[in-house]
Amino acid sequence: MNAINTHELMQTLGSQAKAASAHMARAGAAVKNRALLRLAELLRRETESLQADNRLDLQRAEAAGLTGPMLDRLKLTPRILETVALGCEQLAAMPDIIGEISGLREQPSGIRVGQMRVPLGVFGMIYESRPNVTIEAASLAIKSGNAAILRGGSEAIDSNKALARLVQQALADAGLPPDAVQLVPTIDREAVGQLIAMPEYVDVIIPRGGRSLIERVSRDARVPVIKHLDGNCHTYVDDPCDLELAVKVADNAKTQKYSPCNASEGLLVARGVAAAFLPLIGRVFADKGVEMRGCPESLALLRDVPGARLEAATEADWSTEYLAPIISVKVVAGVDEAIAHINRYSSRHTDAILTRDHVHAQQFLREVDSASVMVNTSTRFADGFEYGLGAEIGISTDKFHARGPVGIEGLTSLKWVVLGQGEIRQ
Repeated sequence: MNAINTHELMQTLGSQAKAASAHMARAGAAVKNRALLRLAELLRRETESLQADNRLDLQRAEAAGLTGPMLDRLKLTPRILETVALGCEQLAAMPDIIGEISGLREQPSGIRVGQMRVPLGVFGMIYESRPNVTIEAASLAIKSGNAAILRGGSEAIDSNKALARLVQQALADAGLPPDAVQLVPTIDREAVGQLIAMPEYVDVIIPRGGRSLIERVSRDARVPVIKHLDGNCHTYVDDPCDLELAVKVADNAKTQKYSPCNASEGLLVARGVAAAFLPLIGRVFADKGVEMRGCPESLALLRDVPGARLEAATEADWSTEYLAPIISVKVVAGVDEAIAHINRYSSRHTDAILTRDHVHAQQFLREVDSASVMVNTSTRFADGFEYGLGAEIGISTDKFHARGPVGIEGLTSLKWVVLGQGEIRQ
């Protein structure tokens, strides 16, 4: 497809999305929920056919040399499809916040002033690899009363097209405009350039993928962007801690899945528990083939672990998102040094403390400047579905307009409403 046709295509998608967004903004809760429940039903009914389309993408990816975590991201397993179906149902069961008026206060003049929750309008979503994002984005668009233009990765084009067809069928079956959720049907890279430069149609862009994609979108977009660049997350093992809990959680935070942005990439250990904790977690990581890139003090405590894959950490390791079975390990004096390390090197995504000290936990929650801060649990929980948002459009490490997992509220805005009974300004 040439650039002229791509331009015409994106203009058409934009104008259709803009028109559909007006319908979505006034749609009632029951209608939107009907679409979500219908989508969940279709996902379950069409699991086998969706997997057939997914196999076409997987075959192309394998032929192109993709392996490991990159290939894993492409898969649409029955479990993944069930998870996104459950997300649709969870969203349908949640209250509809569109049209809510909050903070209504009467002023001395007699007028009452508050704020109403309203949809953003049209969001553009640019994402790579994971085709389940198509459903997460679509379901959140429906619940929040927005329209969406989705541009998935070329490696998942068949899966995304199949999923988008189900979304549009669910919208139509519920009496909503199918154009409320549109997938860009071309793998032409020019489509991204067009999508991020259409302020007349698109109100916000959400890139979800690798650093190069997000940097490009942030640099070239002519509309606001909700983004995060990296997921350099940390787990800090405090003194005092429950060693059994700390080993279980630190293991899960790193090895439950290597590819997500909420997997822990750095392990910080208080000096007071390092001699007891590091050999324990070292054995776990050695058994799972996780390479540990440590400071001199941590390497000295890990050197006798059978089969341990050890490397000396460089300065770059402290700020690296590996997305692989590699973790940086550093012994720190205590909670103050851990917080200072995290605030210097982390990507402001998700960081956790494992501790038995309530004061340390509260200090960590207050002082770590990240979108999600956790106590005694795995960073892998930093996820819209796990937070009860039904699904997420992405995780933002910005502080405006949304921060952390972006669910329904992150796809809305507030406008002022003023209620009067004939008051005039004197």
